[in-house]
Amino acid sequence: MNRTNDGGDTDRTPESEPEPWTEPEPEPWTEPGTGPEAGSTWGLPPDHEPGPEAGRAPERAADAVTRRAAGVNLLALRSHNTALVLDLLRTAGPEGISRLELAERAGLTPQAVSKITARLREEGLATEAGRRASTGGKPRTVLRLVPGAGHAVGVHLDRDEMRVVLADLDGRVVGERCAALSLGAGAEAVLDALLGEVTEVLSEALGGGALLAPLGVGVALPGPLDHVRGVLHRVTGFPEWDGFPLREVLAARLGVPVVVDKDTNAAALGLAVGGERGSFAVLYLGTGLGAGLVIGDAVHRGARTGAGEFGHQVIQLDGPLCSCGNRGCVEALCLAAMDRGDVAEAARVLGEGAANLARLLDIDAVLLGGRTIAAAPEPFVRGVAAVLDAHARREGSREGAVPVRLAPGGARGVAEGAAQLLLAPVFGRRDC
Repeated sequence: MNRTNDGGDTDRTPESEPEPWTEPEPEPWTEPGTGPEAGSTWGLPPDHEPGPEAGRAPERAADAVTRRAAGVNLLALRSHNTALVLDLLRTAGPEGISRLELAERAGLTPQAVSKITARLREEGLATEAGRRASTGGKPRTVLRLVPGAGHAVGVHLDRDEMRVVLADLDGRVVGERCAALSLGAGAEAVLDALLGEVTEVLSEALGGGALLAPLGVGVALPGPLDHVRGVLHRVTGFPEWDGFPLREVLAARLGVPVVVDKDTNAAALGLAVGGERGSFAVLYLGTGLGAGLVIGDAVHRGARTGAGEFGHQVIQLDGPLCSCGNRGCVEALCLAAMDRGDVAEAARVLGEGAANLARLLDIDAVLLGGRTIAAAPEPFVRGVAAVLDAHARREGSREGAVPVRLAPGGARGVAEGAAQLLLAPVFGRRDC
């Protein structure tokens, strides 16, 4: 039986003569940030430091950033097998998991797991969680993930506000900031504000000590956009952003990897990582309306990252003019109903759009999110579910209507999903 080890070699153990393995003695562990440097210091180039207008004290924030210890370069460190082991450590939680269990669950040789875990401990990503009684021989050492050994920044850029979170390797939010913002203020003003808020959330998380360099920054904002190149298209209502290379510009200013995606895709990713299974749609109604799609446990973006432009399906040919230039879009009808204070009508319209989506994709669930829905969750859940139920009865569906639920995560669900754009690949989610 051949199994590939983490370095790409092959551990060959004849099936007729299994190679005996005894658990190695624990390796010495170094506190995160005190070992050899494995990456560059995170910080903002001086000529791009946000000024006082971004709402921060420039000297204090800059000092906090520049004294940050160089962190583990997790993106470069990752390999497929290492990601498997890290994910098993993460899912095991504080109780931990033994090397033998890791080998069995990952389908790797014990020798390969021993090499991987030794390196993870050396880098401060894993540590001992005690010992577990063995059925024979000495007790097994149990290992666990060190959540604070790495962090990712998630940014939700909405049309009128910005939310920034700092999440550890477990996805737990350890820092958060929210500020008013006008997406129409121009790229320079928006980027200065973004840099200022990112700097502040990192500075606040320092707590007087050093923080490992973040994995990077995930930015989620209204589409359409090119996820692969990180270039914005004609954001509905803000055509001046058309063609802006957001990922390239931010990466140059921040000095860390940057991933850019639609807000709805980030929300969907966050839910998938958080345990939502199967195929589902997240309908996100805030200042606009879009859908995040997960098909077969993977975020579906489409060949041109245009999937999920749910709000601009036309359901009334002579309807009100939408900001996209069409008439009778679901988004325009929903927002017009909300402007009139008619939540029931907005929910009905959203339900008709959801019914189209459910018929088209045969999804397992519809989840509702966004600030407009958060302001009146029960009427929206009831209203959308009623429309889907009526369609299912008319169509004679034996399985019944697609279930409708409120999406967990609340106001920071998109920002948390944006952080997962960096975190998920570390644990082997290459489909995000």
